[in-house]
Amino acid sequence: MRKFLKKIYYSTEIGKSIIDPFLILRNKIIPQEILLKIRFKRMLGYPLNLKEPKTFNEKIQWLKLHDRSSLHIKCADKYAVRKYVKEKIGEKYLIPLILKTTNVEDISPEKIPEYPVIIKTNHDSGGVSIIKNKNLINWSELRIKFQKKLNNSYGEVKGEWQYKNITPCIIIEKLLLNKQGQIPSDYKLHCFNGRLVFTDIHFERFTNHKRNLYDKDWNLINCRWVYDNGPNIPKPAVYEEMKTIAEQFAKDFIYVRVDLYVIENNIFFGELTFHAGSGNEKFIPQIWDSKFGNMLQLPNLD
Repeated sequence: MRKFLKKIYYSTEIGKSIIDPFLILRNKIIPQEILLKIRFKRMLGYPLNLKEPKTFNEKIQWLKLHDRSSLHIKCADKYAVRKYVKEKIGEKYLIPLILKTTNVEDISPEKIPEYPVIIKTNHDSGGVSIIKNKNLINWSELRIKFQKKLNNSYGEVKGEWQYKNITPCIIIEKLLLNKQGQIPSDYKLHCFNGRLVFTDIHFERFTNHKRNLYDKDWNLINCRWVYDNGPNIPKPAVYEEMKTIAEQFAKDFIYVRVDLYVIENNIFFGELTFHAGSGNEKFIPQIWDSKFGNMLQLPNLD
């Protein structure tokens, strides 16, 4: 039954609209710490220790409960973070913004340029829409989809509190494409206590999704994290600049994942994430959950 509900939840808009109210009600009734422990054990297979967290995933759960600030909210907001990025590293790293709105009627062919764009909301994860040819779009269906997304409270479901504190809006950006007309690889730089520790790369995301992990010196890590490994990826020519950018953001946080794209050696900012995989993604072999956990130092609350 759980597998069936999960399938309709993630594969259909109707499933989300039916199940989300129950999840929100559940989260209001049951204490957050208990919900985290239930989900953690089900997803990872070992009990969550919040008193003495040791693994990477345990520490991500701890951060959900204890590491909270207004800056987390601002940086999780895919629109508001643009100002922070501009001040921190410069406007040249921002993906061109076409439109920001709270009115789905603004999603119309008249307001979409002739080149490819991506549409998303600022307060949740996933569920983007890519438009490469606006003449092939069902605009009514697209507006209905984004109205539902505007009404959705993403942060209530997985305990990622920062998202539920964001005022929802829709943003339309230029779609980044490489010379081959493909969406570029997604470099996710994981920084612990101000320093880059590892990078995970997603590629062939919309065809045959693969993921590789690399240490700070760009050595391939023998680890599978949800997705199968792909071929070894050469170190980007602008890798040192990417590290500098990531660690500039990392100065403000205990843990942050900095997502970057590279097009012809030009770096573009993607987003900042504070709870990678919501702290519920298995490492294979599992020893990497502990190894990365040992590298992430949490503050003493005593």
